Amino acid sequence: MSEAVRLYRYRTLLSGNRCVPKERLIAEVEVSEATFKRDIAKLRDQFGVPIVFDRDRGGYVIDANTDVQELPGVWFTQQELLALATIQQMMGQLEPTLLGPQLEPLGIKLDQIMRQQGFEAADMSRRIKLLHAGKRPIDANIFSVVSRSTFDRHQIALTHFNRSSAKTIQRTVSPIEIVLYRGNWYLNAWCHLREDLRRFSIDAISAAESKSEAAIEVSEEEVAAKLGQGYGIFSGKTVDTAVLRFSKERAEWVQNEVWHPDQVGVLKPNGAYTLEVPYSDERELIADLLKYGHAVEVIRPASLRSSIKRALEAALGLYT
Repeated sequence: MSEAVRLYRYRTLLSGNRCVPKERLIAEVEVSEATFKRDIAKLRDQFGVPIVFDRDRGGYVIDANTDVQELPGVWFTQQELLALATIQQMMGQLEPTLLGPQLEPLGIKLDQIMRQQGFEAADMSRRIKLLHAGKRPIDANIFSVVSRSTFDRHQIALTHFNRSSAKTIQRTVSPIEIVLYRGNWYLNAWCHLREDLRRFSIDAISAAESKSEAAIEVSEEEVAAKLGQGYGIFSGKTVDTAVLRFSKERAEWVQNEVWHPDQVGVLKPNGAYTLEVPYSDERELIADLLKYGHAVEVIRPASLRSSIKRALEAALGLYT
């Protein structure tokens, strides 16, 4: 690795008042003992990093009683650089039109640093792929207004289409947070029209304007209680718990999946898998269960069991 990256690596290893033996520093940075001595001297003398040897602890530390100077510039180890470049590629593929202009300067800088360390930046896009199913396109300008207002803490005047009621309504909201769920973006906000917390699909917003009025603040506890207890994207307080039984064949996959933070799963001696999932609105849960066909059975509640039965009968009716 280059000298600059080596120096940054020493600084990282010794951060947090850690004491690191000389042998480990040499092994981590992959240098000879002579190079190690020159590097430590340069950090002390030229960059003002007060590295000292602590005989009692048997290693090098940064003197906590001396002001520490930060190293100039931005330097990354190969692992850190690859991690950052991976995130950049993932964000670019996730929604290219949303963050492209903002990420472009960072991308150019990353490309330069990667070339200096022997990586071909263009190769990253061929090695990292994100596959989407059911992703709905959104307007980049609307997303920009929503995200900027969320961070700036300003109210938003928006026009939103409610798919359940098939109505388009103009309202003012106080944005709280932006959520990415199954490839689609949502806005959690306080709706001034309904005087309650609501979740809006951003792709269903046809117009958005940031207002000068400050957004009202809602506690994390209140948001979690209202929007975070249901199953999937549907909000509401938990009203029931679905008890599901998956076949032995399907259990191999489902037992390692997270359906809900408060789920309870048990692998049975016969290989079947039971899963208890809290939910407040059965619509998304039904959609997820239908794709498993005969490999899952709803044990209870009876209302959910009946809903699944009706859905299966309706689907079967299309083929008779």
